[in-house]
Amino acid sequence: MKSILITGGAGFIGSHVVRLFVKKYPNYKIVNLDALTYAGNLENIVDIEDSPNYKFIKGDICDESLVTQIFKEENITDVIHLAAESHVDRSIKDPLSFVRTNVFGTVTLLNAFVSAWKENFEGHVFYHVSTDEVYGSLDEGGYFLETTPYDPQSPYSASKASSDHFVRAYANTYKLPIKLTNCSNNYGPNQFPEKLIPLMINNIKNNQPLPVYGKGENVRDWLYVIDHARAIDEVFHNGKMGETYNIGGFNEWKNIDIVHLLCSIMDKKLGRQEGESSKLITFVTDRAGHDLRYAIDASKAMNELGWKPSLQFEEGLEKTVDWYLENEEWLERVTSGAYQTYYKEHYA
Repeated sequence: MKSILITGGAGFIGSHVVRLFVKKYPNYKIVNLDALTYAGNLENIVDIEDSPNYKFIKGDICDESLVTQIFKEENITDVIHLAAESHVDRSIKDPLSFVRTNVFGTVTLLNAFVSAWKENFEGHVFYHVSTDEVYGSLDEGGYFLETTPYDPQSPYSASKASSDHFVRAYANTYKLPIKLTNCSNNYGPNQFPEKLIPLMINNIKNNQPLPVYGKGENVRDWLYVIDHARAIDEVFHNGKMGETYNIGGFNEWKNIDIVHLLCSIMDKKLGRQEGESSKLITFVTDRAGHDLRYAIDASKAMNELGWKPSLQFEEGLEKTVDWYLENEEWLERVTSGAYQTYYKEHYA
């Protein structure tokens, strides 16, 4: 029986991956390790917390003794590593915290994996989940391929690029069985409202200014988070060992166009006059070193694994808006910090 350690499983993407694996694979044991920092929220996965094949452990991936203990006591056979500091703005203010979690934390997990299985790696997988931001910035043409040279432009992307290099270095040096994915921007339920889409939804709902960097011309490729979880499932089970797969939505949007679309959707949902919420748009000083465009070519994953996005962006965005409007209490607890009491009440 597989015993899979999923790191960051109380976070945005991680919670959807944990839910998928717990429900789809009842014969697997899923161990969720999360430090429950500001973006980790156990309320994201209350629906599976009592499942017999699931276990939550609060802890830091940088804690070598804890990680080693988990590998031993839970007989960890595989790792799906999602835990990471991920917000570019925070990385500009505090780069060292990103180095600690994204680089040192990844190496701590790699060392535990090596120690647990020595050279007997057959049947095991260390799956590292990364970002398209490691490739740098694109102009108007072209796409990121799996062979695109790394050119990180922010402390966040530099820390993720470093962790990617360590994973590949361990595969070369210690013969670790690795798989690696680089994904585009995710959106959907349970995302902490510091990122563009949930931030705008929350501010529109509360008639607060909608801060848009520069002129809003920056372009990103967007993928519904549940489709990302499905891709992780496919790569974990069917992806080739040692390979990298780019995961994207073939879905490029300028930031300002997304904000206008959200305003239109929210005006209808909230019974406001068309165009009312767009008046809240406020252009602010651009982010330092702001990458112009990201665009993923996910052909490899589609052709080899048969995976593809299930939703068009407009449909996915409307489903996302509906979720936040239907889960106002979740949003209020997250923005107030009250969600952190859940762990104390249920686990401490």
